[in-house]
Amino acid sequence: MTPTSISQALPATGRGRPGYSRAQVISEAVNEFNAHGYEATSMGTLAKRLGITKSAIYHHVTSKEEILQEATDLALTSLEEISTEAWEQTGGPKAQLVFLIKGSIAVLCEHKAQVTLLLRLRGNSEAELEAMKRRRKLTRAMIDLVVHAQEAGEIRPDLDAGVVGRLIFGTVNSLTDWYEAGGKLTPEEIADTTAELVLSGLKTATPST
Repeated sequence: MTPTSISQALPATGRGRPGYSRAQVISEAVNEFNAHGYEATSMGTLAKRLGITKSAIYHHVTSKEEILQEATDLALTSLEEISTEAWEQTGGPKAQLVFLIKGSIAVLCEHKAQVTLLLRLRGNSEAELEAMKRRRKLTRAMIDLVVHAQEAGEIRPDLDAGVVGRLIFGTVNSLTDWYEAGGKLTPEEIADTTAELVLSGLKTATPST
């Protein structure tokens, strides 16, 4: 799988009445969570948005938590796949770091709503706590890759790896605030710009002659 070919759609099958598929119900719910907050959104609010009854929604999903779990799992699984594949890339640690940056941006652009929801979790339920635990593992993997690149002499060793790793993810995650599909730049162009910016700041000093 390459960073630009990730495609992992929400399940289209499952219980439900005609009119809205399960995937459509979940998609609308995620949009509502992002617009008004997960805690503030009730199943009644979602039913009103869809123009159906609450009982119709319950034919598709059992609870808000099920929606949260499925949506955040989509984002997390996609990001975890990229993180795993980054370590498998040839070309050295810096090339692996570039792959991870670009792949993470590809996931965010493809699944913006789900990633946005993931980033806004506050740990108020077991589902949220589990998702946040997985998110922290992704951050740890990024930091480990930064350390790997530093030890190989491919990026600056004088910068704290924890700060660098978190700043990289912070830059990537900021796309949730402004990225819009069909905008001036493609996801690939945004990924190239971000990787270039990050790597320029991490470039090792050129030895004086």
